[in-house]
Amino acid sequence: MAEMLEEQDSGGFNFERFVDVVRRRHIPLLITLLLGWLVVWGGSWILPPRYKSTTLIMVEQPTMPSNLVRPNINDNLQDRLQSITTQVLSRTRLLLIISKLNLYEGGAAKTTPDAQVALMRKDIDIELVRENPTAQISAFRISYSSGDPRVAQKVTGELTDLFIGENLKARQQQSEGTTQFLESQLQSASASLAEQEAKIRQFQASNAGNLPTQQTSNLQILSGLQSQLENEQNGLNTARQQRAYYESLLEHNSGGVMTSNGTVVDASSTYAIDQELNRLKAKLVDLRSHFTEHHPDVVALKAQIATQEQMRDAAIADAKRKSEAAKNSGDSKDASSAAEISDNPVMSQLRGQMHANQLEIENRERSITDLKSRMSEYQRRLNAEPGTEQQLADLTRGYDQSKQNYDELLKKKNDSQMATNMEQMQQGQRFTMLDPPSLPLRPDFPNRLKFCGIGLAVGLGLGILVIAGLEILDSRLRTEAEIKALLPTGFLAEIPNIVRVSDEHSTKIRTAVGWALTALVLTTIAAGSAFSYLRN
Repeated sequence: MAEMLEEQDSGGFNFERFVDVVRRRHIPLLITLLLGWLVVWGGSWILPPRYKSTTLIMVEQPTMPSNLVRPNINDNLQDRLQSITTQVLSRTRLLLIISKLNLYEGGAAKTTPDAQVALMRKDIDIELVRENPTAQISAFRISYSSGDPRVAQKVTGELTDLFIGENLKARQQQSEGTTQFLESQLQSASASLAEQEAKIRQFQASNAGNLPTQQTSNLQILSGLQSQLENEQNGLNTARQQRAYYESLLEHNSGGVMTSNGTVVDASSTYAIDQELNRLKAKLVDLRSHFTEHHPDVVALKAQIATQEQMRDAAIADAKRKSEAAKNSGDSKDASSAAEISDNPVMSQLRGQMHANQLEIENRERSITDLKSRMSEYQRRLNAEPGTEQQLADLTRGYDQSKQNYDELLKKKNDSQMATNMEQMQQGQRFTMLDPPSLPLRPDFPNRLKFCGIGLAVGLGLGILVIAGLEILDSRLRTEAEIKALLPTGFLAEIPNIVRVSDEHSTKIRTAVGWALTALVLTTIAAGSAFSYLRN
């Protein structure tokens, strides 16, 4: 082997030289190969077996469409799974399982809980399942190794229950926490909104009549007050004219009958009174075209017409009475004219109308003063509305922001409450056990068939090292190249190989032994591998 390595360094690998070495050293190679394989394979039967129980858990997506009920928790499954794994593999949880199933009894681990937890963490394996490296996690496997297959199955079942339970618990806690947070924020927003509403109500109460929303009504009221003021002023002017008319009638204290236009006519003559009646009736027709029958001006004018008609009737009756009295006592007419005038019922009625007219003038003057005061108040309100509008706009802006914030929080809280209800009904994303924890029938470790391959490689390597060592220790010259390298001069002649009968017999025996040993080694390795396969 040393010469082969030297030749490989100098000119490359010499296959014929390698075959010759293997042919000459095959017995040590086979013995070393068999011993190495036996040691490794035998060791696999000495190691205690370990059984692995595995379960497959599928990540089931929510049954409700996300556009109807949106989850209110973190959707990063890998982060949540890592958090759940940390909780499940915590010291407290593992010690509960160890105590419940009496794991790791005996040895130093029995007195050291931390050592038991460390051993159990080594025996637990969690494998994520993805369709491709960039896809979401669709499932994961939980495995546990133990010397007892039933213990391995029980522990895997305990771990599976913990993962499923912790996932439901974690999702419900996160969902309820989100809902509670939104409820607290909604209460704060509700308090802020109530405060803004109170400010607006207080402002509206303190500025009643000056609000921008009342501008139209204020203008309408002011316009109505102006119309009333105009009517009152017209009525006052009419009343003052009637007062002047009544005063002119009183000035004429002659024996005739005073008419409404201030002229003195004979009692038998009603021409002036008829003219006044015609004027009042024409005015009544004009007022009826603008107002109803119950309007104060229409009612007052009707009363005036009735008064004039009474005066006309009284004048006619008085004229008749005086005509009859003149026939009876013509001489005493001048002496009794003053008494007749003073006792004239028309004059008494005229004085009563003047008193009523004076009261009407006073009432209309007070009404005009009150209307002007009210108009000034409404005008003040209209003038103050721009400033009030700005203040109200500032308050309304804060109210609108609070209302918008409240509405958004209310919607989020309702959506979060629906998501929480969905989680409580276990309709959200959850872990579902597809394959229950298996009961392993064959040990997962040691894999004796694999150990056969390892032993074969180990034995072959040791055999190569052995024959390499033998070649290094062997100083005999076996090839022409070795002789040429040893001698400084060239060859003059070649001595042929002389083979004796005994040598031929020895060669046959070595060959037979070699083939028998080769058959023995191969048969032993094949039988051990088959046995390992059947028992594995």
